[in-house]
Amino acid sequence: MPVRRRRTLPEAQRGGAPLAGPMAARGTKHYTGAMKILVKWLLSASALLLVAYLYSGVQVESFGSALIAAFVIGLFNAVLRPVLVILTLPVTIVTVGLFLFVINALMFWAAAGVLGGFHVSGFGAALLGSLIYSVLGIVIESALGGLFAKK
Repeated sequence: MPVRRRRTLPEAQRGGAPLAGPMAARGTKHYTGAMKILVKWLLSASALLLVAYLYSGVQVESFGSALIAAFVIGLFNAVLRPVLVILTLPVTIVTVGLFLFVINALMFWAAAGVLGGFHVSGFGAALLGSLIYSVLGIVIESALGGLFAKK
């Protein structure tokens, strides 16, 4: 008569050693991507507070307002900006890409128009504020690229 073995839970479910192999790598990549998005969002909100500190044309009432504003700016840049870039492509070509600064300023200004705790005093302030915010965003992205480098 064959001997029947008792089925046991995998080590990780029993509280033993963590998973090894492809399953562990897949879970780590998922959490790393989510962590990168969360850290980038927090740093973008901090960058928005720094823009308000450096330039008086932009006002942010609190860190919570900065978090919401950073989310809305990111949402506008992901959804509206590509449409505007395509619609204004002839003007962008004629101005050798400089019109993209105007589109960035419009996204910045639109986010301020929608939100209560984030204020921009005019289009010129939106243009300068979006330039500072973009430079800080490049710094954040390069820092996070080194921190969350793919292995």
